[in-house]
Amino acid sequence: MRALRGDRPEVTPVWFMRQAGRSLPEYRALRATGGTMLEACLDPAMASEITLQPVRRHQVDAAVFFSDIVVPLKLVGLGVEIVAGRGPVFSEPVRTAAQIADLVRIDPALVDERGEQVAAAVARTTEMLAEEGERRGEALPLIGFAGAPFTLAAYLVEGGPSKDHLGARSLIHSDPAAWSDLVAWLAEVTGRFLALQVRAGASAGQLFDSWAGAVNPEDYRRAVLPASAAAFEPVRALEIAGVPSVSGVADVPLIHFGVGTGEILADMASIGVDALGVDYRVPLDVARARIAEDLTLQGNLDPALLFAPDGARRAGVDAVLRAGTAARAHVFNLGHGVPMDTDPDVLTDVVRQVHEWRMP
Repeated sequence: MRALRGDRPEVTPVWFMRQAGRSLPEYRALRATGGTMLEACLDPAMASEITLQPVRRHQVDAAVFFSDIVVPLKLVGLGVEIVAGRGPVFSEPVRTAAQIADLVRIDPALVDERGEQVAAAVARTTEMLAEEGERRGEALPLIGFAGAPFTLAAYLVEGGPSKDHLGARSLIHSDPAAWSDLVAWLAEVTGRFLALQVRAGASAGQLFDSWAGAVNPEDYRRAVLPASAAAFEPVRALEIAGVPSVSGVADVPLIHFGVGTGEILADMASIGVDALGVDYRVPLDVARARIAEDLTLQGNLDPALLFAPDGARRAGVDAVLRAGTAARAHVFNLGHGVPMDTDPDVLTDVVRQVHEWRMP
């Protein structure tokens, strides 16, 4: 939390995107007891246990809430399932102006009205983190997250995963008004989902724009970035007892992350966030030179190095840590999520190396 707010601790903090889940044998054993992925996300006991598994095993400095970016869309009534080996699949793609007009009539407030299980899972998780933190002698925050409007729109328009997100990119130009309505609605839905987690106890929030790099910079600034900025607003509007505030508004560190975003890093950093997640394609010192804001940087070891020989992996970790000194503070992470076939012992070793490293 200190690092996200701009202070540089002596020990670099580390957590991993997708640290909770499929790479851990204890996760696979728990999930084998039955139920779908989305059912697991909405089961407070299971979601909290899965969230804590990597904290116990790897000794990372933060937990990331076990959930999925499509959960708020499930909450408001859309037909969506997460298909093994494929990802989110919607029963009815949303592609025309008429379909979008019908969709945006759904009240985003349903996220709050139907989000009791999410709030319960967050509350249960923060209690478990407090107990784990007492054993370790340090506070362990929970990072909440939500999907950015463009990435959610990309899934909705295609009806599922896509290699090029051509449907969403085409809609930006073929029907700008319908596109604007769609991402404005998604911004409120996903923003409420992030705020729900923070209100229930999450200490920070990250917005994932996994497919933002598919959009050219001009289109990103015009048709994507405003909705991403709006998605953070429900968190900024919170007033939470006991949470540090600025002008009466909860001071919750916010992280903006995308994939393939080297050409738009300055834009992503421009919407008042505290930290910028950088994927593995751009070194952190280069990323710092591209942005005007003095932000904390998060990242960005290439996940491929988790499968490399020990010497190559350790050199890669060291290079990321050194490049991170260009920023005001650095939160070590991968440049994307933990791959499913990762050896958990390798992740534990990365954490150990990061914790032992000291700024030259």
